[in-house]
Formats: sequence, structure tokens, C-alpha cells
Amino acid sequence: MARVTVEDCIDKVENRFELVLLASHRARMIASGSSILVSRDNDKNPVVALREIADEKLTPEDLKEDLIHSLQKHVEVDEPESDPVPLLTSQSHVATPDSEVQFDRMSEDDLLRGLDGLVPPTESADDED
Repeated sequence: MARVTVEDCIDKVENRFELVLLASHRARMIASGSSILVSRDNDKNPVVALREIADEKLTPEDLKEDLIHSLQKHVEVDEPESDPVPLLTSQSHVATPDSEVQFDRMSEDDLLRGLDGLVPPTESADDED
């Protein structure tokens, strides 16, 4: 009976490898408790999955999307970018409420003054080898 079902599915899913992937995914879904869309007729889950595909109870595109979603470990969510943060300036350049805050601008003198306050890293035993 499964052979006839595979032949019935070829016109729905042309690639046999893809058919096996989709049917096995659907069989796993059935095994984990998903409702069956055709009568079982004492068939095992892979045959029921093939019969569902052959009877067009499920579209191959939906099964493909569900398979891809089940294999994803990390789903990236697009989040809006945070507002740009103004650069810190020295006390002599503090912005007043009426002055315009400048983003992405720093003079060379401000940069050098900021670097003067930095302390070089200490040498560790690993650096001497």
C-alpha cells in the first residue's frame, strides 16, 4: 500500500528526497500527538503521512515551512535600533540646553585629552614568554 501512496505523492512533491523529508517530518508530528487528517486504516504513521500528502490534506509548502521552523535553533528577531548616544565631551565643552548636541564629532584635541587619562595595561607573566 505504501508504494501506491508514494506514486500518488509524486505529482504533489516531484522530488522523492523532498517527499521523504516531508513525510518523515509529518510522521514525527503524528507520533508527537498531532491530529490525523485521514482515516488511519491500521496504517503506521509514515503511511498515514504519505496518504495525507496524496489526498492534499496538507500542502507541501506548509510542511516545508514547518520542517524548517522545527530545525531552527535560534530565530533572529528584528529589533529597532536604539537612538544614537552623544559622545562624551570634556567639561569645557558641556552642551547647554540651547546649544546643538553634535553626534559623531570629536576634535583631535578632545581625543588626545581622553587618551591621556587611560592607563596602559600591566604586563602579565604570559606576555613575557
